[in-house]
Amino acid sequence: MKVLVIGPGGREHAIVRALSADPYVKEVHCAPGNAGIAQDVTTHEIDAQNPAAVLELARELASDLVVVGPEAPLAAGVSDALIEAGIPVFGPTKAAAQLEASKAFAKNVMAAAEVPTAMAHVATNREEAANALDDFGAPYVVKDDGLAAGKGVVVTSDRDEALEHAEVCFAAGGTVVIEEFLDGPEVSLFVICDGKHAVPLSPAQDFKRIFDNDEGPNTGGMGAYSPLEWLPENFVDEVMERVAYPTLREMEKRGTPFTGVLYCGLAVTKRGIRVIEFNARFGDPETQAVLARLKTPLGGILLAAAKGQLDDAEQLNWSSQTAVDVVIAAENYPDTPVKGAVISGLDAANALENVHVMHAGTSADADGNIIVSGGRVLAVVGLGDDLSAARKAAYAGVAEISWDGAQSRTDIALKAERGEIVITKQSK
Repeated sequence: MKVLVIGPGGREHAIVRALSADPYVKEVHCAPGNAGIAQDVTTHEIDAQNPAAVLELARELASDLVVVGPEAPLAAGVSDALIEAGIPVFGPTKAAAQLEASKAFAKNVMAAAEVPTAMAHVATNREEAANALDDFGAPYVVKDDGLAAGKGVVVTSDRDEALEHAEVCFAAGGTVVIEEFLDGPEVSLFVICDGKHAVPLSPAQDFKRIFDNDEGPNTGGMGAYSPLEWLPENFVDEVMERVAYPTLREMEKRGTPFTGVLYCGLAVTKRGIRVIEFNARFGDPETQAVLARLKTPLGGILLAAAKGQLDDAEQLNWSSQTAVDVVIAAENYPDTPVKGAVISGLDAANALENVHVMHAGTSADADGNIIVSGGRVLAVVGLGDDLSAARKAAYAGVAEISWDGAQSRTDIALKAERGEIVITKQSK
């Protein structure tokens, strides 16, 4: 089949790479893509948030499947336009994508479906926000209700800082969701859905803070690894039973069946599994690690989901290797990233054994140089027989790459390698 991938980032590069390795996929296109994706497949310069433009390109290419990567095109209704035209699309409708586009909507769905999550209040003004902060106490968790590319969340013990973030959201015309703080390690689980049926991928863990030791402001994610050897044996089964399937049933009941990836952001607390958030698409940078280990051809799974036929899809097969990816970000990220620097060392990194580089915020200049054009620029993926080997491979790749101001964390998956992640036994 011929597949069109929509999006410009590292997640889309990982999807393109996996589809290109699928023997049943004869052609892959990407719009708009980036400099790294353009080295692998044909890219098309369109506005990915314009449903009419995406539909026109899909028709022009005679695409058998369209895969929508980022959240913004989903919230803009790109999937709706393709569905109406009879083109199979992997990605939820605008109505179903509200699971990510509105945290208040997601809380409402979880409450109706009895999905375990953090207690929360929705605040529309300073007084409501202040009262909610005092109800829950520190640490304070304040989330922009709308799309914020993973950077709309403030977790702080400083009440003034929490209130200030809420006021910034109010000033922009938005609302905030204020939650109780969830203890315990975080887990990302991608669940492929066709509206009724669901298939889980391998769990991953990502790292949101910009600096080592989980310090500094939140980012879209500075690295990830998979699988998670420290998880309880029945963890995925429990998430499917208590989170994924109840959510799918509730969405179907509302007349907005969910097709695509239900990204379950989870905390493994002393009271059990709690949902931190839902996203309506593959997470970045977890996708780079998870898809690096998937041996089952990706195209068939996504097409089966798009057509409502996941119950007939083959059992997923995974590599026994571990994958670690480390994001290299631009200077001054996550604030206003410094763009335009020429990146060196990409070929040397890709030439290393068990290493490949996924592009995110890159473009090519007039001389053909690969330059920095976004905040998170690259994700260097390392594979190994265990976590230590995978980390070593990933960081060997990072060491080959440079530009002025490049920054990356040095401790991605380090606690897991040292066996320092502990799950507190559930209280009765």
